Amino acid sequence: MSEPTSSDNAVARPPTERVPPADGLRRALASVLSDLRAVDGALYAAVAATPTPALDRALRRLSHAADHSKISFAIAGALALGGARQRRAALAGVGAIAVASASANLLGKRLVRRARPDREAARVTVDRHVPMPTSASFPSGHTASAVAFATAVGTVLPATSVPLGALAGAVAYSRIHTGVHYPGDVAAGAVLGIASAATALAVGAARFPASFASHRIRWARGT
Repeated sequence: MSEPTSSDNAVARPPTERVPPADGLRRALASVLSDLRAVDGALYAAVAATPTPALDRALRRLSHAADHSKISFAIAGALALGGARQRRAALAGVGAIAVASASANLLGKRLVRRARPDREAARVTVDRHVPMPTSASFPSGHTASAVAFATAVGTVLPATSVPLGALAGAVAYSRIHTGVHYPGDVAAGAVLGIASAATALAVGAARFPASFASHRIRWARGT
């Protein structure tokens, strides 16, 4: 029997299939997203598995108090009792909450529809539990509103930026600690909150240029 010739082998081999660039990009993106979800889940599990009995009750109460931006609205009410600048800060903060809440609940959650974490499977201690929301998990609305308020008010009243920023950070972490959000939900909420504050400040500067012009310049300069 004669050996197969090189021409026979060339015919026998299937032609090499080229992957369209768009398909390759989709596969790479899907792989990156899969890795990010894995990291997100691992961070959530690490927080759930870390015993923190001294913090559990305080963070649970903070998370509950932040429902419907009650803390931020209380601060805005106190600011509104002050001078004209404090009232402008309160107005900017409330406007930022409105933008953040609408963006998170009417757009973000409806577009992404990420399921809430399985708190029981992660064995989040009952001492941390707050009611599990029925809405989608991504992004964190509590975080978006808290960060939006802190950013907007802190821009108008720089002296408040550190304490309000710390409060917003605590509210954001409390949502992970109580098991109702993944860290990625909170990170997205923070980004959305900053963008919402910028939007509220820009609208305020356009509607009330005499009151917000100097604060718009400060925001643009990052000071």
